[in-house]
Amino acid sequence: MRYILQIFNGAWHTANVSPEDVIRKIREVSSMIAVEKVIIGYHIDPPAYRKIGAELHKSGIQMLLWLPVFSAVSEITEPEAALDIFGKPVVTPDQQAEDGFVFVCPSSGRNIQNVKDIYHQYFSDCGFDGVFLDRIRTQSFVSGVSGVLSCGCSRCREAFLLRGVDIGQTAKRYELLKDSFFDMASWPMNGEFEAVDPAAQRFFEAKEEIISDAVTDLCRYFKDLGLVVGLDLFAPFVSRFVGQNYTLITKYADFIKPMLYRRTNAPAGPGYEFALFKKHAPGSHSPAKLPMDITFLNTQLAAIQDLPCGKYPGIEINYYENIADTDAAYIEESLRAVRDHGLDGAVLCWNIMEAPEAHIKAACLTC
Repeated sequence: MRYILQIFNGAWHTANVSPEDVIRKIREVSSMIAVEKVIIGYHIDPPAYRKIGAELHKSGIQMLLWLPVFSAVSEITEPEAALDIFGKPVVTPDQQAEDGFVFVCPSSGRNIQNVKDIYHQYFSDCGFDGVFLDRIRTQSFVSGVSGVLSCGCSRCREAFLLRGVDIGQTAKRYELLKDSFFDMASWPMNGEFEAVDPAAQRFFEAKEEIISDAVTDLCRYFKDLGLVVGLDLFAPFVSRFVGQNYTLITKYADFIKPMLYRRTNAPAGPGYEFALFKKHAPGSHSPAKLPMDITFLNTQLAAIQDLPCGKYPGIEINYYENIADTDAAYIEESLRAVRDHGLDGAVLCWNIMEAPEAHIKAACLTC
């Protein structure tokens, strides 16, 4: 099986690791498994990337820039903020805000241009073979109902209206139904749920169209520059809440990385996100629980199997106590499932630099 390594080398202005340590780790891992790409970012340090890229290219390994899109960009640019459908700011809890999970407006032309400008200003001469677009979504239930029922700024209201959705009426519908706004007539494992209320259903569908239009713009732009484009996506089951429709969003991508983080108690972990849904809409008619077992993983792998792009599910190989409680057996079980579904490979994420040696050895067992 082929692997992509993901490395977090620090936020924009904060280096977490030296290029020498990155090169040492990549050499160590690539001597054990077949590595075809390395996703790294998004600390601004062109000399470091040139040094790392030169080493990777000697071994025929591509280097992709880890590039946030709709959050974590406020430190180096001035984005247009997101509002919820009630016209209020989407409030992100302090810890998540510190980690950069404050989301901005997805329909703003300025916000999309900001991403292009960031690439050209800081990274275009670093030797990258591609970009890996992260946080291509709206906020989730991390910010409660307000996070999911966004964005409702004036631009987005126009974008929704073009798709037949009056955000003002959607807000009134939620105020009338409360938790029942999220009642599900069906919720298949591919995530394309059918809400009981037609207004709720059309809101989520239109939000997916808005997000996919923005992602399509970026994909086509970077591909026109001759770059490989990868996408970081929520697990299919919970993707509709944040505006990610796999069929729409993947049209121009070279590959995708569904975040199938069954042991992650943090944003993007499907169990974590589902629990927040149940917390903030406890009265909704929907599945009572979502076990993060191998059966769930298999349903998510099956959901992406026929997409016409590269499919590299993301398995968290790093360990953080109470955040990513992974172990070697979990790594091996997860990667065997990916292999057995015949997918293109897997991404060892979200930071190979903090992966215990036993986890990397477990990945070797699935080669």
